[in-house]
Amino acid sequence: MRILLTNDDGIFAPGLAAMERALRRLGEVQVAAPSTEQSGVGHAITFLTPLTAKEVFEGDRHRGWAVDGSPADAVKLAIAEFCPARPDLVVSGINSGLNAGINVLYSGTVAAAIEGAFFGITSIAVSLEWDDHPDYARAAEIGLDVIRQVLDRRPAKGSLFNVNIPTRALHGSPELRVVPMSIVRYGESFERRTDPRGRAYWWAANDPPPSAHPQESDVTALKSGAVTLTPLDYDLTHRAAIEMLAAGTWTISGR
Repeated sequence: MRILLTNDDGIFAPGLAAMERALRRLGEVQVAAPSTEQSGVGHAITFLTPLTAKEVFEGDRHRGWAVDGSPADAVKLAIAEFCPARPDLVVSGINSGLNAGINVLYSGTVAAAIEGAFFGITSIAVSLEWDDHPDYARAAEIGLDVIRQVLDRRPAKGSLFNVNIPTRALHGSPELRVVPMSIVRYGESFERRTDPRGRAYWWAANDPPPSAHPQESDVTALKSGAVTLTPLDYDLTHRAAIEMLAAGTWTISGR
């Protein structure tokens, strides 16, 4: 199996290295990742300036390609230029911090997986809850277990999945739950501060998700200590609204 591995924490991130070691047991791994951390950039791409990339080595071993761009850039460029053959699987991670709930929409980690799905390649994002001393090796083992079982179910080409691992799941035999992404709103507040010159600036508050959720979701399952698996779709069409909007006659006034 040919695997393209990427992330949004940068090519030197320990989570990426741990996931690479684990994925080598599954197939041949090609690494292409941003040269610097790109957390929260979403699905940004570079097209007004040229993209640069350089090979990164670990001793004599070719480690991969460091792309001076976004996670989506890294995937696009790797598939077009660096991979010796089209990958069978794209994996993005292990991200340092969960990508659940509405954070999925901002995540560079998930965006890299979405880019892989655009190419018709099964793509999986893997994220670990933030911790000062993260056990990436154990998280990579869990991620590999989930990836193997996803592939065993023979998903359609271009399928897209989001995996989140809470810290509690790193011990014992954690439960895995297949759950939807939460769309409960949170994290909308800012803390106003003043710099040494008396000018105001604002820092986004790190508000936790609310405790009340109308249904089980990735956020609620993670709170209970379960590993979560969420199938995603990048098609943003609100299909239920098409019939309503298409009914009747629409007119555009002339000039």
